[in-house]
This record gives sequence, structure tokens and C-alpha cells, in this order.
Amino acid sequence: MKQTILTGLRPTGNLHLGHLFGAAQNWVKLQDDYEFYLEIADVQALTDNFDNPEKVRKNVKEITADLLAIGINPEKVNFFIQSKIPEIAELTVFYSNLVTVARLQRNPTVKSEIAQKKELFGNDGESITYGFLGYPVSQAADITCFNGELVPVGDDQLPLIEQCREIVRKFNSIYGEVLKEPKPYLSKTTRIKGLDGNDKMGKSLGNAIYLIDDEETIKKKIMGAVTDPNKIKKDDPANPDICMVYYYHKLINNEENLNKICSECKCGSRGCVQCKKELIEKMNEFLKDIKDRRKKYEDNPELIDEILNEGTEKARKKAIEQMEKIKHAMKIDY
Repeated sequence: MKQTILTGLRPTGNLHLGHLFGAAQNWVKLQDDYEFYLEIADVQALTDNFDNPEKVRKNVKEITADLLAIGINPEKVNFFIQSKIPEIAELTVFYSNLVTVARLQRNPTVKSEIAQKKELFGNDGESITYGFLGYPVSQAADITCFNGELVPVGDDQLPLIEQCREIVRKFNSIYGEVLKEPKPYLSKTTRIKGLDGNDKMGKSLGNAIYLIDDEETIKKKIMGAVTDPNKIKKDDPANPDICMVYYYHKLINNEENLNKICSECKCGSRGCVQCKKELIEKMNEFLKDIKDRRKKYEDNPELIDEILNEGTEKARKKAIEQMEKIKHAMKIDY
């Protein structure tokens, strides 16, 4: 019997290269070997987009189209919409009694995201909502509602999995051995840097290339990418290891070309403009097949509806079965 994998994305924007070379690339590899549930986490997206529900609604289909375009196969993976599985919300309420506010505030991932919000919006943290602080509890409900055994994550998400494992242990200590402790499935790909050299790529930082970006947008973004600041003139030698243009060449170019680029950069025979133009061409070539596959779903949005409806129906059946066991253990199966 196949092990169950549960993972998901918050529909707050389209996929970018960070997703493609990170988690999503891993999902494509895993889909053949596991019972795979892929959650479009619209409820969790509302934790910091509660005042813009139209954005979240639109992005449910947008992000699904992106995932299909990169090779996630709906015949192997159950796509489902979080808000259409009421058992998740119910389980979140149950779990809220098993974790303290202080423990949530100590969660390193939550602390990091709160710090980012303070930096971006200049507030003292008083605008942080109960829902935002408690989203690790919701994630624990996501995982255990489907008896998830493996959760593909990057190392920055490990504190969230550990929070889930703590909740599972607490629940089992009170109500009996009902839940499985999920294990993280670590991606071998490190986090992809932004065009500005930032360790994080994201919309709020304006440093990401999105899979839906048109050629002109890609050109503009790459032409603004950070290069070696010590290279002043075209013929000055440079260090490709601190150049984001070379960094992106390494993601999509072949070894022969990379060796040539690296050598020419170091000896000063390659200018930054030339290198950026070559990257623009390679990037557009790399994204062409993804965009072509995506257009199929853009032109036939009913296909996305069908995939989400069928996947959600299968996920709901699994969630109902799991909740029957949980409620029985909690003595509330009246």
C-alpha cells in the first residue's frame, strides 16, 4: 500500500522559478510513488489576505494551471480546495485546545514571518491576527485529516512539521493512538535566490521571474539583475560566483555553455549586457513548453474546474473517514 503524501500551496500568486526548482519540481518526481494529495490552501491564504478575497479566489485557478503546466498529473495527484473540506476547519478547532499561544509565538517559522510583516508594514505586530498566528494548527489539521505520513518541505518549514508532530503526540496521549506522526520529506534543492541576490524570491520583494511572465517582462527583470559590483568596465574581469546572471544560467543552461560563460567572465572577455541577453534567450526557451501547456488550460478553464472538483470529492471522502475515527476517540460521535 502506498504511503500518503500531503502538501499544498497558498493561492496568493502565480508560481515563480523558486517554486519550480524547489518544491514543485520535487512533487513531479514524487507523484508516481505515493498516494498524493495536493491542497490549494485558500483558507490559509486568507490569513493575510482576508481583506482581498477576490485575489485568493482568482489565484485558486491560476496556481492550479501553473501546477498542471509544470507536469503535475491530475490522474496521479488529487488536487483539492481546502475550503471545500469542512473537516479540516473542524479539526483545526479541536487542535486549538492542544497548543498554547506561547508555543505558537516561539515557532521559528511564525516568528520569521511576523518579523517580515513588521519590516514590510512598519507596525509593532499588534495587527497580527489570531488566524495568522494559528496557521500551524490549521496545517496540522491539513496533514492529519488525510492521515498524511510524508510532507515534502524545505528546511525552513521543518518547525511547522514539528509543531504538527507535537499536536499528534498530545492528541494520542489523551485520546489513544489514532493519529500518525508525519515525517518531513526534505527537498534536495536549496532555496532559489532572487534576481537581486536576496536569499528569498517573492512577489513582495519584486525579485522573481514568474512562469507566466511574457518575454518583455522577463527581459526587463533580467536586465536589472545584480552582477559583480567590482566589474566597472565591459572588459574588467569578474567573479561569476557573486553574479545573479550566472546563477540563473546555472539553473537552465548546459555544462558546456556554463564553462564558457564562467571562463569568459573571469578573464574579462564577456560583458554583462551580452551575458544578460543570452540568459533572456535561454530563459524564454526554457519556459516555452510550460507556457504552451498552460495555454491549454487558459483556453479551456472547464478542465481546471473538473480536476479540482474530482480531486476535492476524493479528498472529502478520505477526510470524512478520518474524522469518524477522530470523533469516536474524542467521544463526540453522537
